[in-house]
Amino acid sequence: MSARVEPQNTITRKNLVSSLIIGLIVGLLAGLPLGWIAHRFYAERQLADVLICREKNRNLPEVQLQSLCGSRF
Repeated sequence: MSARVEPQNTITRKNLVSSLIIGLIVGLLAGLPLGWIAHRFYAERQLADVLICREKNRNLPEVQLQSLCGSRF
């Protein structure tokens, strides 16, 4: 009986580089829109919090408003 030797699947440098490039492209395509949406959500939420705080304390001088609520920008 002779043992049959099957060839192993080896990973070549070409496969690694192409996998890396594909991963980067997929990551960019998925990551950029998600990051942009998350940034917009955070920025709008932060602005709303500042505006609500300023509205609640509108009788205070600007210096106190800035220290209490922060800046709008």
